[in-house]
Amino acid sequence: MTQKAKPKADLFVTCIVDQLYPEVGVSVVRVLRRLGVAVGFPKDQTCCGQPVYNAGFTQEALKLAKRVLEQFKDSEYVVVPSGSCAATIRVYYLELFADIPSLLPEAKALAAKTYEFSEFLVKVLGVEDAAACGANHQGTAAFHPSCHLLRELGVKEAPRKLLRSVPGLEEKELEGAEVCCGFGGTFSVKFPHISEGMVTDKIANVEASGAETLVSCDMSCLMNIGGALNRQGSKVKIRHLAQILDADSE
Repeated sequence: MTQKAKPKADLFVTCIVDQLYPEVGVSVVRVLRRLGVAVGFPKDQTCCGQPVYNAGFTQEALKLAKRVLEQFKDSEYVVVPSGSCAATIRVYYLELFADIPSLLPEAKALAAKTYEFSEFLVKVLGVEDAAACGANHQGTAAFHPSCHLLRELGVKEAPRKLLRSVPGLEEKELEGAEVCCGFGGTFSVKFPHISEGMVTDKIANVEASGAETLVSCDMSCLMNIGGALNRQGSKVKIRHLAQILDADSE
């Protein structure tokens, strides 16, 4: 009998994970390997270009996007631990390259094989039970669905399904879970007072949930919410879903 080949996935690690939360990238790799995935990492990868694209600098975004196309052109799958960056590649690259016929097919090909982390586990690998990842997390947790993951990619059930099946974890409902945390990348810089008001409402709901840990699929959101929680002296921890699924991360 011929042994089935392992699926191969290259990790697009994202700027925030690479620079600020490398432990999240480590957990992503460990979980994927436990599930039998051969994980690759193109070492010359850089930013996907989302910040400059959102700020209106299309040509600068194109330079970065072209590099991403080149780095991942031979990938079987591309896994991204961020709904935000995954949405950039899947949705916004098609807009960026719409008027460049020579590169649009490459952008479409990349978009077709790019998945956010939880989406890849459930949709491609068929994971239904987090125990298969080696997950074991004692305590309570609430889930914050990031805007790009929910609204641009339409990924709603995959992370919740995984979280609910973690042995030892009790999920707490978060009021206003689908309301933006106020980060929005450059939005929080351009409109700090509005952003602060939004995250203040978010952390009030997090505290009211009674959860010991807030889980999300985007470290940008967790960085924003976690900072606000920390300034109030809260004991609530922030964790990427990959860290919850990776029992060795605690």
